Amino acid sequence: MDTNLSINHKIASSSCGKDIHQLVEEILIFNLTSHSGIAIFPFSSCSSMIQTLFLTVFFLILLVGMLWDLGVFSKSTHDEVTAKQALKHSAVWFSVGLLMTLLIYYFHDNLQNIETLNDIKAYSLKYRLQLNTSGSFEDGLHAFGKTAAVSYLSGFLLEYALSVDNLFVILLIFQSFKMNGENQKRILVWGVIGAIILRFLFIYLGSEIVMRFTWVMYLFGAFLVYSGFKMLFSSEDEEFDTENHIIVKYARKWFRVDSGNPDETKFFKRINGLWYMTIPFLVLVIVDITDVVFAVDSVPAVFGVTTDPYLVFFSNIFAVMGLRSLYFLLGAGMDQFYSLKYGLSLILVYIGIKMLLEHYLKEYGFTEIHNLIVIVGILGLSIFWSIWFPKTQTES
Repeated sequence: MDTNLSINHKIASSSCGKDIHQLVEEILIFNLTSHSGIAIFPFSSCSSMIQTLFLTVFFLILLVGMLWDLGVFSKSTHDEVTAKQALKHSAVWFSVGLLMTLLIYYFHDNLQNIETLNDIKAYSLKYRLQLNTSGSFEDGLHAFGKTAAVSYLSGFLLEYALSVDNLFVILLIFQSFKMNGENQKRILVWGVIGAIILRFLFIYLGSEIVMRFTWVMYLFGAFLVYSGFKMLFSSEDEEFDTENHIIVKYARKWFRVDSGNPDETKFFKRINGLWYMTIPFLVLVIVDITDVVFAVDSVPAVFGVTTDPYLVFFSNIFAVMGLRSLYFLLGAGMDQFYSLKYGLSLILVYIGIKMLLEHYLKEYGFTEIHNLIVIVGILGLSIFWSIWFPKTQTES
């Protein structure tokens, strides 16, 4: 009712000399961004077809890639992953993640049903972006694609780096429970699947919350600043207590757990007619819950880069998909990247401050390109520092 009254008021005021095309444009933007929170986009059969095709191809590539990465097409599925295999798989997943940047640039307008300049303006208002919409539709579409591609790339690199930090904890869990190579492979297989499902739920809920309550971004920002400083000052020699961990204690209290053989290849086994949970399954639960804990940091962090749910989801998925191969590639040598922890903590603090000061940064012309430069710069410096100044030299 209020929307109709406002539109009638705009039409009635058109006698003031305002161009009719400008008037119609303002009415469309008002509809698209009304306080009802509902965005109405033009929807053509061509746009719908491309959108469906893009998402279908994306999930097919994801499924085939997952099966390939998990060794389904290999004759020796039970062999341990070699360094050569891990390097090849890690390179493929990272390359696919980078290639997605081009696909975002050329096809993201179809995902968001962008067909007119009004759609670009509505998208800009919805996600609080500064897109160039003063020129032609082609110019606006170029700015839209460029901004979306840069935002995705920033989110992907950020999530990939945070995934490396996740690997340190996973390695510690495997070592503490004395998991052999075959069990590590199987646990990471199901761990990746669980991480995709849980992160999808996280991203969906996060997008809904951010769209409905914009002030939540300030809470995310403050939380990231806190998380960054907490990571910075956390101990490097933390140990994983396999006996007193809360998940282990809960499982042993409420379920039957077979603690006799850590090399057991099954998640569940039958003993004297009763089903028991094995140590590998318990480790799988711990790994997935650990990923949820990390997602509490990483998902708000990528929302600090972009609030577009498509871009958040794509960047998370491609970072998680390469997690298993990256684990076997780095192996026990992960502790050599000792300065990455400090780089990641600095990035979390930076993104938190950026979310808190978003309005002022935009006034000074801070764009997604500048954000990408900062993230890549900090990551590059921390990796370079670890390689140029090895841990043994710094300790001596």
